[in-house]
This record gives sequence, C-alpha cells and structure tokens, in this order.
Amino acid sequence: MGDKVHKYKAYTLRNFLQIKQLTKLSRTESRDIEVAGNILPFRVNNYVIDELIDWDHYDDDPIFNLTFPRKEMLTPEHFRMMDSALKDKKDPEQIKLTKQKIYNQLNPHPAGQLDLNVPEINGQKLHGVQHKYRETVLFFPSAGQTCHSYCTFCFRWAQFIGIEKLKFATQDSELLAEYIQKHNSITDVLFTGGDPMVMNYKTFEKYIDPLIKIYKTCGLQTIRIGTKSLSYWPYKYTSDEQADDFIRIFEKIVKTGINLAIMAHFSHPRELETNAVDQAIRRIRSTGAQIRTQSPILRHINDKPEIWSAMWRKQVNLNCIPYYMFIARDTGAKHYFELPLVKAWEIYRHAYQNVSGVCRTVRGPSMSCTPGKVQILGVSETGHEKVMVLRFIQGRNPDWVAKPFFARYNPEATWMSELKPAYGDKFFFEEELESLYKHKTVDSELFNFE
Repeated sequence: MGDKVHKYKAYTLRNFLQIKQLTKLSRTESRDIEVAGNILPFRVNNYVIDELIDWDHYDDDPIFNLTFPRKEMLTPEHFRMMDSALKDKKDPEQIKLTKQKIYNQLNPHPAGQLDLNVPEINGQKLHGVQHKYRETVLFFPSAGQTCHSYCTFCFRWAQFIGIEKLKFATQDSELLAEYIQKHNSITDVLFTGGDPMVMNYKTFEKYIDPLIKIYKTCGLQTIRIGTKSLSYWPYKYTSDEQADDFIRIFEKIVKTGINLAIMAHFSHPRELETNAVDQAIRRIRSTGAQIRTQSPILRHINDKPEIWSAMWRKQVNLNCIPYYMFIARDTGAKHYFELPLVKAWEIYRHAYQNVSGVCRTVRGPSMSCTPGKVQILGVSETGHEKVMVLRFIQGRNPDWVAKPFFARYNPEATWMSELKPAYGDKFFFEEELESLYKHKTVDSELFNFE
C-alpha cells in the first residue's frame, strides 16, 4: 500500500519496565504488575501502548485493564503466595512450584476441553485439534500459539505459560485434513490459539494449502480465523512486509469457493477508532472475506450498555458483522471480570434495544460451558415463580440446540454450574452429558457426529 512501515516492539515481563509510559505508575503498582504477571501471562506491544491506552487516566482505562495484569486479578491469597515466592529469588524451584500450585487452582482447561474435545484418527489423538460441535473443528497451529498482546481475561492463558501438558498445538495440517475428510459433517475449521495471525506468511500458507486441496472432496465450506490482530496489530494487513501476501492468500481462499470468516475480537470501541484498524478492515474486506466480531462482557472494561451499542454501530459502519457477546469463562481472573448472568443479560438487552436491525445479528450473552454454548434469553415468570430462560446456541448433541429451558431465578449466579433447574432435579441434557463423560469420546454414536 506504500504506507509507512511500523516497527513492531513487544514487551514481556522481562522487559516491561522499559515501557516509558510506566513512569506514571508508582513503584507499588509496578511491583503489582510483576507479581500478577508471573501468573497471568503478560505481553503487550507498542501499538497498544502508543495508540490505544490513555496514559493520563490509565488506572480506569479499559485497554490498560485489558492488557496489564493487576493485583486485583489474583485472589489475595494467590497474590500473597506469588509475592512471597518472588522475594526469595535464591530459590527458583520454589517460584516454579508456587506458580504450578496457583495454576492448578485457576481451572486451566474449562468446559471439558481437555477431557472431551480431543478427537482421534487411526488410534492417534490429535492434541492440536478440538472437536466439540458436529460441524466445527478447532485447529491450534503450533506457530500461532502466542499473541500480539495478551488479554488479562484470556481463557486460553494455559497456552502461554510454558507447561507443555496444558498446551494444545500441532504442526500437522495434513492429519487435520485427513480427519476432516473422514468426517463429512465438518463444514467449518476454526484456526485459533493463541492468535494464528502472529504467523509469518509461509507458515500460514503451509497450514492453509492442505485445506484448499481437499475442499471439493469433503464437507468443508468455511475457514474461520480467530484473531485479536485487528485490535492489537492492524499493520499486519497494511504496512507489514508480508501484508500483501496475506491479502493475496485471503483472496485465494475466497476464489477457491471457501467462505473465509475473520473472527475479530473487539472488546471496546477504543479498539475501532484508529486509522490503522480502519485501513486493515477495508483491505481484508476487499478480498471477499467477511469479518465477524465478538467479545466477552467484562467488568472494568465494557459493562455498560452504551459501550456495547456504540461498539456494534461502529462495527457495522465498518461493514463488520456483530456476532457474539460471551460470558467470561470460569478460568483465570474470572472473579475480577465476572458479572451476574442476569446483569449481563440486562446490559445486552438495553444495548440491543438501542441499535437498529442491522446491528442485531449479535447473539448473547452466551456461556461456552461444558454442554455447549448456552444463551441467557431473559427473565420471566411461570405461574408465580420467577425463572431464567435459557437455550443452546450450540451443543455437544445437536438435538439440544434451540430448545428453551428454565433455571431457578438466581441474580447472583455468574456461570452455568451455579444454576439449578426450575422444574425437576436435572436439566434436560444432564443425563446425556453424564454418559458422554463416561465414554470420554468426541466421536460417540450418542451424539450423531455422522
């Protein structure tokens, strides 16, 4: 495009004090980031620092909270444990053991993804693949298991802490292609991570080509790319050295006949306000790719309806498609970001009421929990009893999808596990889910994957 080349600079916990804007922080605040950053992965780049964060008001700045670990993101006990271990720098083994103890208490793999989502082919587990829903398979390319900047709420934090047994990753896209060919029900492949858009072009191409080759011999229709790059490094598509290469391969995917969907993570309107993101969106859309947008609803970041309505309008004005409002998953720093489900629904409802129909493609608030994606439809009354109305947007058993069901009204509940059935002893899906746990297979006949 002839744009100025923007030099990429990343900061990790090892060099975060080199960020000149951190001189605004007190010594205590810097120490708090260091302690919290030893548990919650920390990485931030110069685009986020220079163009997104308002450093004059950093303490309540949404992007600062989104990228810099805070003391409050750990429980007081976990913070004390880590702070104490770090003060005794002569014992690195104690630091390691302290980290592992805390990690184990943060639910590193929520929603059964380690036990229930990993498929097999020819007797071999595909440890870089997850297959939870019949039509969609998730692919974790090894070269995409980092990010341009880490979100403090990230439910995939276990990918970034250097413990291999907790990590999903593979270099074998050929085996993925073979798995897709053997499961004709699969229509969508979602590249995820980490962030696939940290990869260089040649590596990305090697992952894409096998899918293009099998496209006409299987059920594959859509390639999705889950990425925060439009928020955290839009120059990937405009002025980076390989920007034009990525635009060309996006065009190639679309011309092949495959639907290409960029699943862009935008958590606050601030991320949509720079010229760089505007240009990047225009370039991507010029390839024929669609851009769908999603984010969790997060306390301290976007827990007001006017934030969401402004964000959806801006996304639509940039020709993006609002897709999901998620509930923050039950892992990592959830206690800091969580909202009661009823409160999240109220925010969604008021935001939804204040946008036109073109913005109302968004679905939510949705919990990606063990049985599937459960949407809070609202609060109602049956007889003289107040209930919460729920439904599956997606389910481990496709027959569960779009069936309304009811939970007892609980204004304090923040996750599915805290809800009780309004009628009977169990929700309608629980016995089947228990059977799935018993079999521990993603390819069970019970769930009609073929």
